[in-house]
Amino acid sequence: MPENTRERRLAAIRGCDRILSGTRPATMRELLTEIEGAGDLDALPDFYDGGPVTALEERVAGLLGVEAAVFFPTGTMAQQVALRLGAEATGRTTVALHPLGHQELHERYAYSWLTGLRSVRPTTALRNPTAEEIRALAEPVGTVVVELPLRDAGFVLPTWEELTAVATAVSDIDAWLHLDGARIWESAPYLGHSLAEIAGLTDSTYVSFYKTLEGISGAALAGKRDLAAYARVWRHRYGGQVFQQWPAALAAMAGLDRELPRVPEYVRHARTVAAALAGLPGARVFPEPPHTHQFRLWLPHPARALDEAALALAEEDKVWFAGGWRDTEVPGIAMTEITVAGPGLEWTAAAVAEVGARVIERAGRHRP
Repeated sequence: MPENTRERRLAAIRGCDRILSGTRPATMRELLTEIEGAGDLDALPDFYDGGPVTALEERVAGLLGVEAAVFFPTGTMAQQVALRLGAEATGRTTVALHPLGHQELHERYAYSWLTGLRSVRPTTALRNPTAEEIRALAEPVGTVVVELPLRDAGFVLPTWEELTAVATAVSDIDAWLHLDGARIWESAPYLGHSLAEIAGLTDSTYVSFYKTLEGISGAALAGKRDLAAYARVWRHRYGGQVFQQWPAALAAMAGLDRELPRVPEYVRHARTVAAALAGLPGARVFPEPPHTHQFRLWLPHPARALDEAALALAEEDKVWFAGGWRDTEVPGIAMTEITVAGPGLEWTAAAVAEVGARVIERAGRHRP
């Protein structure tokens, strides 16, 4: 069998008639077609600011119920600015971070290398810290980070009561509360409160436009007007003052129009998909039921066998199950992340179980 390359997988998924996890990769021409209705393409673009970028910032600020929002080319940059501001606002350079948080696992410790901050761990449990753990920190911290959902713990969320208690605890220790809300869009259904109510608990909130919303790229940092003014200065210093960003801004607007209204439906259907997958032989899902439209799935086969089985099914039967399998510390058991989006809504529980069984059967054939 030819090598299981990224290009081969993307081509296979594009050729599928049914997709369970994720969405069909779009070409650049398809992306341009999608953004055509998100703004007036005959109008002038942004020039370092203005145009569709300003329109997007105002829309996000309105959705989050805050005074202002600032567009960033990347979430990593936005989060570094937020942590820097937290340190300056409190005079304390220590950040309370979960060891599975995005800053620790996916940003190459930029908060430490670029700003000189250091972290403490309020908990190592597979969840965000509790109010009690925040109050029990052994040293003063300037900023507390909460990630909604905590992706690398399995897309897990606190309850609304737990989240509000954490916000109160952070205020009680005179710290800055930063929300890593890259996936805030799908957190609202589980929390049972609006985006504005969630962001209203925090001092700063970061959101992503390509995660969930299917944008091209980009993020925003939102909060009070003085935060926005500070963010614009440091965005420039970090190299994020890009001459024109209108394609990313328009793609984000298109995502807010197209995807955001459907997110609650994705979250609901993810529970149906997860329950069907949990019934497969030797399978396990977490959390059960899922907190968002994303969750983790384990199957009793090596990652390579499952990846090859999923790819073979896609190429031969035009059905995409799930890829990106990773071997775990338990030999012969692999894990992947399942994302239920638009294409996944077409799948019944019976269809999920039937295709899952086919993947497992094929994996057994590919198993070394």
